[in-house]
Amino acid sequence: MTHGALRSRTLLAAGTGILASAAMTLAVTGPAAAQPTATGPGNGPAAGSTTVSPAGHSYVAELNGGGKATFKAGSVTVTCSVSKADGQVPAAPDNHNADGPVSNTIGAPSYSSCTTSLPGVSATITTGGPWGVSMQNGAPATAGLTIPSGGFVLKTSGLASCTVTAAPSAPATVTGTWTNGSPSSLTFTNASVPVTVTGGFGCPTSATTSTFNATYKVSDTTDPAASITVSD
Repeated sequence: MTHGALRSRTLLAAGTGILASAAMTLAVTGPAAAQPTATGPGNGPAAGSTTVSPAGHSYVAELNGGGKATFKAGSVTVTCSVSKADGQVPAAPDNHNADGPVSNTIGAPSYSSCTTSLPGVSATITTGGPWGVSMQNGAPATAGLTIPSGGFVLKTSGLASCTVTAAPSAPATVTGTWTNGSPSSLTFTNASVPVTVTGGFGCPTSATTSTFNATYKVSDTTDPAASITVSD
């Protein structure tokens, strides 16, 4: 490969957003998902009653049957084919909230078998810290996933070596749509999270957000015949 060709490919990585590799629950100037807004006096109607069932049951969230989790920035996309997280519905009476969402901690999601849309560039994702989940009944029902500060780090290697950190200075929440079923599902569509990008030549260090798309099936592991549901 000539020096000019190598430089051209490296510039492409920067210009199109090699940062895609920085996208897990994040976003680099993509469509921003609406963040939860305050409710109550002076802020519009209060959130409705929520019950998550079965109380005390453990569950696992995994990519829906052969699905992918994609993290996109500009025209660059990072795709992971394996992702899962473990959680537990709060025990009664904490699985019900008459005035809003039911919240609990969840294990940090894992992401593996990740590829990028750029030739010669690979990506790995590391997560950690206590993550949170908040389920709210509604039409549709929703689930907010809270990333702890620095709890998601995406690194690229190859033609460009960059580090993308989600929620770099404070926890951030992305919100998905919840659908009851057997199993139930949680879908994130163009969810947006703040990020910082560091690295040398070819890294989009000016990027501040990245987008995330994925659909998870949520299965009851305490009783496989039961379903994790969100209702009033």
